[in-house]
Amino acid sequence: MDQRTIFLTILGMAAVTYLPRLLPTWLLSSRELPRWLVLWLRHVPVAVLAAMLFPAIMTQHGRLHLGLDNVFLLASIPTVLVAWRTRSLFGSVITGIIVVALARLVLPL
Repeated sequence: MDQRTIFLTILGMAAVTYLPRLLPTWLLSSRELPRWLVLWLRHVPVAVLAAMLFPAIMTQHGRLHLGLDNVFLLASIPTVLVAWRTRSLFGSVITGIIVVALARLVLPL
């Protein structure tokens, strides 16, 4: 590939990445959003994170795995409880890491 093609590809990828993020900000920055919409939008990051994490937690080797030997499923329970009670991302991540490490140390997997 020549340098011009590589440069245009990078510019195209930047446009595709940043325009969907910037357009709503530009269009909605001067408007007051309805309260119900603001409340609904607050749930979007949690829903997206859950949609990305659930398949990784619930499956192993491409199959549904809900057994007691699923370390990530076991670790998700205290992690979700810590996240719910403290609303701390850092605390939740540390809890998940510690529980996975302890489970791998203690459980015969």
